[in-house]
Amino acid sequence: MQNRLRPWLFVAGLWLFVSACNLGTSSAPPPPTLAPRPTATPAPTLGFAGNTGTSNGVNPENITTPIVASDLQVLNLINQVESDRLMAHVDALQNFYTRHVNSVTTSPTQGIGAARSYIQDQFEAIRAVSNGRLYVYVQDFPLDYGGVKSTQQNIIAVVQGSEPGAGTIVVGAHYDSIVTPNFSDGVSFAPGANDNATGTAAIIEMARIMSQRPHRSSIMFVAFSAEEVGRKGSIAFVQYLKTQGIDVTQMINIDTIGNQENPNGAVNDRELRVFSQGPNDVSPDRHLARTAEFISFTHGLDMKLIVEDKIDRENRFGDHFSFTEAGYPSIRFINVYEEKTNGDPSDTIEFVEPAYLRRATQAILVVISSLADAPRPPKNLALRPVEGNVKRLIWEEVPDVVGYIVALRVAGSLRYDQQIEINSSFVDWDGFGYYEGVAVAAKGKDGIVGPLSREFKIPK
Repeated sequence: MQNRLRPWLFVAGLWLFVSACNLGTSSAPPPPTLAPRPTATPAPTLGFAGNTGTSNGVNPENITTPIVASDLQVLNLINQVESDRLMAHVDALQNFYTRHVNSVTTSPTQGIGAARSYIQDQFEAIRAVSNGRLYVYVQDFPLDYGGVKSTQQNIIAVVQGSEPGAGTIVVGAHYDSIVTPNFSDGVSFAPGANDNATGTAAIIEMARIMSQRPHRSSIMFVAFSAEEVGRKGSIAFVQYLKTQGIDVTQMINIDTIGNQENPNGAVNDRELRVFSQGPNDVSPDRHLARTAEFISFTHGLDMKLIVEDKIDRENRFGDHFSFTEAGYPSIRFINVYEEKTNGDPSDTIEFVEPAYLRRATQAILVVISSLADAPRPPKNLALRPVEGNVKRLIWEEVPDVVGYIVALRVAGSLRYDQQIEINSSFVDWDGFGYYEGVAVAAKGKDGIVGPLSREFKIPK
């Protein structure tokens, strides 16, 4: 896979590419040589990797310099994530002994009913200090699993968006648990600390942070029941969305994000997987996954997002399936290593790493914040001839922005391999033909970079 350049890191060999906006009178030179993608050293106490590198003296007129506000805005956001809060939620959910859909629903201290009450109480406490920005409700749905009939609940907390037509982002995590080998067992110990008390803790913490201010898009934080028994909760919720005519623009599924070790003791504490439905070159789900990786990379986070070439692990599933099937772009976040198998009764809090869980939550929070608040992506990308092999990439200007990020993807790549920041709404270059697709994002006055436009397929 080719390497990608940070907007502020250039080498002399890249001069042609970044100065290509001034081409038009000379023959087309050879394609640029890409410099290695830098690996920044993260600030240990902030969970954030600041801007590194130099420009090597190259600063063409149409290239902008990084805005320090971008670092500050992102730092202000991610520093609000508290590992103590996350771990307290994981501990509380584990201590209900089991959250199986067939477990007791009337006990205040045990079973899925107690878990539902805990999550709803947490959302209600956030609502009470949100100045009216958050409202909370429960969706009931019937379930018959293993011969046991019950009424299950999805718990929903909504931050209403301020911009008409900006759509709704669904951020979901399932809170039910299961135990092997008897999947219908609603009595035995089923702690589900990593799977998926960690995801549930993350959406509670993100609801707390994001309810403190208004957002352009509406955000629905949903704790799903019955994921472990065929994702019945998310299926019921999708039916509700369709009935209500809610305009869902993206679905973010957070499922199992607190484990950094594998069973053999190997550690991966800096990467988080992103699963999405293919095919790679046309799927809106895959484009959302690439956009998430792009946002995380562009803002310099020290949790690297790994875009996977499938909707989930082999013979596994998640609540994002329900949204993909309904036509809503959706992705799943999950840790790279899985120390415990699904339904393992030893999936307890001792195997959840607080620092990793916090960094994972921070990375997802930045992605959601960009989708909800940053400038809308440019529209109507087009590629027009200029002279010889030189072509001009143009797009509609986005109001009140300071620049754009052009992202280029080689054929078959799961992510955008190269990106460059400019302050105009066009780029002239002879090298577009070396890439399969290009997308553009806008950068706001506060330095926050928004989501990518729809990918433009480069004609051959």
